[in-house]
Amino acid sequence: MIQESITHHCARCGSEDLVRNGHDYKAAQKYHCKACGRYGTLKAQTGYPISLQQQVQRAVLERMSLRGIERVFGLSRRTVARWIVRWGQALAPLATTLVPAQSAEVLELDEVWSFVGKKDEDWWLWVALCRRTRQIVAYYWGKRTWASWVHLWQRLPTDYAWQASVSDFWDAYALVFDAQRHRCVGKATGETAHVERWFNTLRQRLSRLTRKTLAFSKSKTYLEWVTALFIHDYNRTCIS
Repeated sequence: MIQESITHHCARCGSEDLVRNGHDYKAAQKYHCKACGRYGTLKAQTGYPISLQQQVQRAVLERMSLRGIERVFGLSRRTVARWIVRWGQALAPLATTLVPAQSAEVLELDEVWSFVGKKDEDWWLWVALCRRTRQIVAYYWGKRTWASWVHLWQRLPTDYAWQASVSDFWDAYALVFDAQRHRCVGKATGETAHVERWFNTLRQRLSRLTRKTLAFSKSKTYLEWVTALFIHDYNRTCIS
């Protein structure tokens, strides 16, 4: 039989005069140094592996709530929330995920409702979807006003901005989009079926967007970052 003896030293003074002092929330052994009075953790974890972060990101995009991730992966939801912000800030512009537009594209325009904190605080996702590629060309979170459609139109890439478009009969569309290229149609025509189907995918994949959920967002910031991560991932999936 082979046995190994490990001697631990205080990270501050190097003393071996250490005593056990319980465990941290990750079950790692803590210590107290009698020489200098320092409290610390033996073999403290300095970071999470990239493979774990990638698994957590997939879980975020597959309907798991932050509390669900906390239970499954043993991570603090505050840590996951910081990761979400960092991932979102590192995203390239949405235009980099798009295939080049052709001369006869058709954009389907629609909006979907959600809320932040409480149902009285409604928040709308405005979307322009390319019918040919099924990619999300532009999107915007905001109130249900014509000004939100102005923001959406401003976010359209140049090669998509003057393409033909269709929407329902809400007045804001006609105020913002070119009357010669835009048509208002009823849902029964099927002209907006692809974007409506995409909203179903969105609600199925993100727990925050499910109609009856306890995983709703308490912050507009996190709702927008998670949506951005999902749309970028979805656009790349369309061309893979």
